[in-house]
Amino acid sequence: MKAPDNLAAMPPTVDPEARLVFIVNAAAGSIAPEHKRAAIEAALAEAGREGELRFVRPADLAQAADEAALTALHRRSAVVAVGGDGTLNAVARAAHAHGCAMGLVPQGTFNYFARAHGLPEDAAEATRVLLQGAPVPVQVGVVNEQLFLVNASLGLYPEMLKDRKAYTARFGRHRLVVLFASATTLLRTHRPLRLRIRCEGAVREITTPTLFVGNNRLQLERVGLPEAEAPDDGRLAAVMLRPIGTLAMLGLMLRGALGTLGEADTIEHFEFTQMQVRPRLLPGRRSIRVAMDGEVSRLRVPLEIGRSPRPLFLIKPRP
Repeated sequence: MKAPDNLAAMPPTVDPEARLVFIVNAAAGSIAPEHKRAAIEAALAEAGREGELRFVRPADLAQAADEAALTALHRRSAVVAVGGDGTLNAVARAAHAHGCAMGLVPQGTFNYFARAHGLPEDAAEATRVLLQGAPVPVQVGVVNEQLFLVNASLGLYPEMLKDRKAYTARFGRHRLVVLFASATTLLRTHRPLRLRIRCEGAVREITTPTLFVGNNRLQLERVGLPEAEAPDDGRLAAVMLRPIGTLAMLGLMLRGALGTLGEADTIEHFEFTQMQVRPRLLPGRRSIRVAMDGEVSRLRVPLEIGRSPRPLFLIKPRP
């Protein structure tokens, strides 16, 4: 039976005695896999509960998450993501597709999704929330029907992510490393995007280095866009940059780090429900790189971006 197409959809029933299925990305975060296991198992034992921990390589996340979501649905339990944004995204896509409840034990660099929903970043505390909480419908975004939890972007931002992965693999997942990698990306020459945007009945032709779509109020507030209040209100927030030079781009990055991006006159942001984006590509090209929750994919154009009509059922603390 198809789930209701709104955020008031009935959450799935979770049996409090059923075993939770944990998908653990051993490559994510700074805590060693054995420490993650110990913290989760200690919290489960303290509550007299059992859980099934499945340690998965990054390349196998999508398949493992899908299998775990089906198992959780059959048990009337929940599938739990243990890792960073990429792990959360893979598990969320599987849980969303099958309509089962999802929990999370955040282990990423920023953990915007967890923090925005009031979930602890400590593994033991997060596990206790899973055992005491209840599934609640939350808003998620989609690009060409592919789900994202925090953000989606094209243009310069996917390039930043590529460089960030290379630097964090070498120097560790520290926030200063992320900033340095971003600065390195901006120092290179990039071709600006030429986009045809159809949104809210209007059509615009724009040129921009990057288009960023946010589904997370906390992330937007952190960079200094507190007035972009769309996420979780049935709408998403779009942020675009006007074409500027390298030094000005570095200045914007500094503003973002200081939380004053909204004061820059080279930034445009607006809220929307559904938006079609058609980039002007080189002859023969039919797809473009799109970053979603820290992972980059190639998607065919035009890009249909909006809020998913079906919610994700996330386990959150009870009121």
